[in-house]
Amino acid sequence: MPETQLSSRQKAALLVLSLDVEAATRVMRKLTQQEIEDLTLEITNVRGVPSQVIDNVADEFHQLIVAQQYVVQGGLDYAQQLLEHTLGFAKAADVLEKVKVLSHVTGFDMLKKADSKQLAGFLQKEHPQTIALILSNLSPEQTAQVLTEFSDELRNDVTFRISTLGKVNPALLSEMEDVLEDIAEAEISQSMSSLGGTKSVAAILNRCSTAEAKVILESIEQKNPQLAGEIKRLMFLFEDLLFVDDKGIQRILREVDKKDLAMSMKVSEEKLKQKIFSNMSERAQELLKEELQYMGPVRLKDVEMAQTRIVEIVKQLEDQGEIVVAGRGGKEEVFV
Repeated sequence: MPETQLSSRQKAALLVLSLDVEAATRVMRKLTQQEIEDLTLEITNVRGVPSQVIDNVADEFHQLIVAQQYVVQGGLDYAQQLLEHTLGFAKAADVLEKVKVLSHVTGFDMLKKADSKQLAGFLQKEHPQTIALILSNLSPEQTAQVLTEFSDELRNDVTFRISTLGKVNPALLSEMEDVLEDIAEAEISQSMSSLGGTKSVAAILNRCSTAEAKVILESIEQKNPQLAGEIKRLMFLFEDLLFVDDKGIQRILREVDKKDLAMSMKVSEEKLKQKIFSNMSERAQELLKEELQYMGPVRLKDVEMAQTRIVEIVKQLEDQGEIVVAGRGGKEEVFV
């Protein structure tokens, strides 16, 4: 049938079929389980589609992507002017209408440009769940800045809600759209179906001051100790050893198992290796370098487990005040 009579799912199936296997796989990994099932069903039903129809579907997709970019850059009016110039009035109106129906990204993109104080002032009047949904779509840096503007009670509540976000309820999505109407003309992207989670909170708290992160974590721990533990585990990465001073590295090395240290450094960057070597005796350096040199292939899982054990030691020493991990909390945590 002509592409004008194809459903959105059928067009999506044709678009995926037009890609090479590697690209199509990357696309499918971004979809939910239900979306994958629906799309797979449509793909299995594809029979003898003319190449011209596939080309037209791909061209329509390209127009939608370009239109979205224009909307993000300057809003609907700006996008309409550019599209009318390139596609003509009628075609531009048709593309913009599809963009409004299929994608609602402008609100969040405009929020990303907002001042943290203004954004906090706007958001704190809303329900904590709505605030959590919105902040989950912003960068960890901006979210951390906004959280510092909230009261302790609101900050703790919102952070906990971000930790437990999963699939977005359509009713909550609708509520969030109403909030964003005062800031952006467009609505919110339907593609953002999975938000927040412990990784998101860990990234946010890593950018808060140590004191603020501790208060928030304690609040989460009271409600869900297991969740708080997962966030703590994710808050420090093995590569973050670069932010530990030499005295701290030496203290860590006294606690770390030598086999774990060698295993953990198997895939480390040269800069981190040099930092660790520089805080060891010459004899210890030689032994570690020799072990790394003659270490055969190892499972990545084993490397990650060794790094996790070292990270747990680092976090324990930090909690005890024996080491300091710099690089968090912005200017307020600059060490001199």
